[in-house]
Amino acid sequence: MMNVVMITEDDDAVGQYGSLNSGVFVITVQEYLKNFWPELQAAHELYSSICQALQEKEGEDSQREFSEHLPAEVLEAGIKSGRFIQGTLDVSKHRAQNEAFVTNEGLTNKNADLRGGVLVYGGKNRNRAVHGDMVAVDLLPESEWRGKATALTEGQDEKTGEDTKSKPMPTGRIVGILQRNWRDYVVTFPPRDRTQSQSRNSQRILVIPWDRRVPKIRISTQQADTLQDHRVVVRIDSWESTSLYPNGHSVRVLGRAGELETEVQTILIENCIHVPPFSDAQLREMPVNSPEKPWRVDPAQVAQRRDIRGSHLVFSIDPRGCEDVDDTLSVRSLADGKLLELGVHIADVTHFVPEGSLTDLEARSRATTYYLADRRYDMLPAVLSADLCSLLGGVDRYAMSVLWELDAQTLAVNKVWYGRTLIRSAYQLHYELAQALLNGEEAEVLELARLGSEERDGKLAELIQALEMLTRVARHLRAQRDRGGALELEGLEVRAQLDEDKNITALVPRQPLEVHETVAECMIHANHWVARKIQEAFPSQSLLRRHPAPREELFSQLVDTAKARGFPMDTRTNKALANSLDGAVDQQDPLVNKLLRMMATQAMSQAVYFSTGAEPVDRFYHYGLALDRYTHFTSPIRRYADMAVHRLLTAALQVERGGSPDPPLASNREVEELAQHINNKNRAAQRAQNLSTALFQCLYFKQRDPQTDPRCVADAVVYAIRDNGILVFVSEYGVKGPVYMKNKEGRVVSVGPDGSCEWQSGSVRRYPDHITTTSSCGTSTFRLFDHITVRISVQSMACHSDTLNMEVISNKPHCSAEPQQPPSQARSHLVQEVVRLAEEAQDKAAQGPKLSREEKEFHQSRTPNLYSLLEEVRELALLDLVAASQVCVAST
Repeated sequence: MMNVVMITEDDDAVGQYGSLNSGVFVITVQEYLKNFWPELQAAHELYSSICQALQEKEGEDSQREFSEHLPAEVLEAGIKSGRFIQGTLDVSKHRAQNEAFVTNEGLTNKNADLRGGVLVYGGKNRNRAVHGDMVAVDLLPESEWRGKATALTEGQDEKTGEDTKSKPMPTGRIVGILQRNWRDYVVTFPPRDRTQSQSRNSQRILVIPWDRRVPKIRISTQQADTLQDHRVVVRIDSWESTSLYPNGHSVRVLGRAGELETEVQTILIENCIHVPPFSDAQLREMPVNSPEKPWRVDPAQVAQRRDIRGSHLVFSIDPRGCEDVDDTLSVRSLADGKLLELGVHIADVTHFVPEGSLTDLEARSRATTYYLADRRYDMLPAVLSADLCSLLGGVDRYAMSVLWELDAQTLAVNKVWYGRTLIRSAYQLHYELAQALLNGEEAEVLELARLGSEERDGKLAELIQALEMLTRVARHLRAQRDRGGALELEGLEVRAQLDEDKNITALVPRQPLEVHETVAECMIHANHWVARKIQEAFPSQSLLRRHPAPREELFSQLVDTAKARGFPMDTRTNKALANSLDGAVDQQDPLVNKLLRMMATQAMSQAVYFSTGAEPVDRFYHYGLALDRYTHFTSPIRRYADMAVHRLLTAALQVERGGSPDPPLASNREVEELAQHINNKNRAAQRAQNLSTALFQCLYFKQRDPQTDPRCVADAVVYAIRDNGILVFVSEYGVKGPVYMKNKEGRVVSVGPDGSCEWQSGSVRRYPDHITTTSSCGTSTFRLFDHITVRISVQSMACHSDTLNMEVISNKPHCSAEPQQPPSQARSHLVQEVVRLAEEAQDKAAQGPKLSREEKEFHQSRTPNLYSLLEEVRELALLDLVAASQVCVAST
């Protein structure tokens, strides 16, 4: 495909091979220079022009804080030639002022040194780029390469006093911005002091972004005094090369920093989550279900659907208090016990939400239901999510079902049926109740409470038999996946526990039950079979979900930690990893295996949605579940991906009956764009959920005295060693974080004879599996998987989110003086004061500076500004367009 040139000074070789093969040139150096000199000269001129442009920018006026960005044509040429590296800027959370990385996934540059990205060290080298920008980087000479800082960020080298660094990695400086990623930022107006009075009078002030990775922003305002300690949404307008800070303008006021509602809204905005109330136009599309006009099953739908209300025992198993019941199950014996039928019945959301409707467009925009610690923001209006689409007990509902006919002995699948059904769930169980029934414990089933004893006993026996059959099938399904290499991973899943008045009483780490796995296996089975069905019907435009295999180097911490405990860890395949994790069990400490599985989870790549036309078939594989094809079908109330899959399954059944999809299917490109949108929203939802949990944990501990309150003292287990400290996990509260062995004053943790710890002058030394501190009292050692006692406190931040701080107070396990209780009871008061805290904060705010009526009602500045005027003009200009679009939707 390309000409091959061999250069040699051997005249005999030139004569022998010079004309042997077409497209292969064997020539002397002189001939090469003579024939190819123009190309070489052009490349040399391009390289020289890039170097000259860089030198000119470096020699600009010294008064500039930053050099100007290179012209677009120079950046493009430099990227094509390999001189510059392009990628997304990722600013370090721990060292936002000095450390950032440019990730270069998907680039053509094959240099192995660049696979881990490029380090950008120092504010000047970042050159006006903000976290998330697409940038061009010029690599520095290898002699100037630096190492990135370790995870515990306060550590300093004892001899030099400099931050501890890893081995040098490719380091560069930003020479241009290829694409800005500026968005709305939440900032805080700092408290006024004497040094700020002059700038306040000039009405130009530096506000501090909530996100530490974003620089301070200079804005103009006439309400700086009123908005002290308030969170405000701002947008960046420009960033001049003569200034250290970008310029911006305020958009709206959120509220006083520290108030619960203000902090929750901050989390949403920082993750680009926009969840306004559903509009009147969207709500008009909803079916009516009221006491005056109750919703009823359409007789036409009864004729079109498979009616299983009288033939199947259908029931749901969900968390306690669940309102959006997506899925129900059924299992029954057929053919005199020779066959079993397993059924998974999913809410038929797409029946109520036509494609292209206003409700569908809003659901597509949100992409998911957002779950926070104390609330949720639904993807669909409540009349659907909590009522007509929710498969509640004792009412008729539309469903999309998958029914498998299984051999009663081997549980092999004989045949499978897909289609729309009409169901009535007999029981709405929660996990704890279902597990109690399986365990043979006394438990009250609400639906049987009013029946006579004989009838109640008969129906209860029927329900327990169904649960036992379901458990047997689920165990078989899990064993099949285990043989293929399925992984059992561990995560920090913490849920909010509410009282009858919807006040939060606890943040409770999820307690695993076998019934959790039973339900999960049935849902995984349904997702797998639906993925097979739609991919076979539409090979190039189906929405599937894949989980790429993680890079081997990401398992290094897991391998080293397991080795320190004497457990070999084989990470070459998912099957080998699963076997290694199953064998890494310490009979004396069950937390060892839990922590190893957590590390394995952190090393994993993220599962993503994709279009089957955008990836080769060998990349469809789901690494964690050990399945060749997988999708999401079982939660259409809370995931838009499932709605898209329901429509694909409906289209596949239409094609199977000899028809054609109506409406026509989206193209591969459109499906891939949808997949990327959903992936982005899912990542934002996960970040918001984690931040929300951390917020409530901080609010709980913030009102307690860590020196006197026993609830601030807890047992922690060491799971990682760092240069100047350790990382620990507190299972009681589901908290992970650092514990420093050396503080900013240079003192180290010293352990006394009774195990108590205090700060003394000394030094720290790190080893692969332990860390030691040496002081006048001797040497103290902390090893991996040691249980220690920590004190939990809150480090309050005026402008950023609060963080939990953990300090070791004993190198021995914590023994509570109170009797041990189940985790849910022991943590029953974890965040019970959050609501009270919010009310007190509001009372205090009422006593402080008064906000104007405009600020309270509209969250807008009282003084007119160009932005607000332009927004009014834009909204007025769109009124006719919106009306026209509604007419178009109605006509289709």
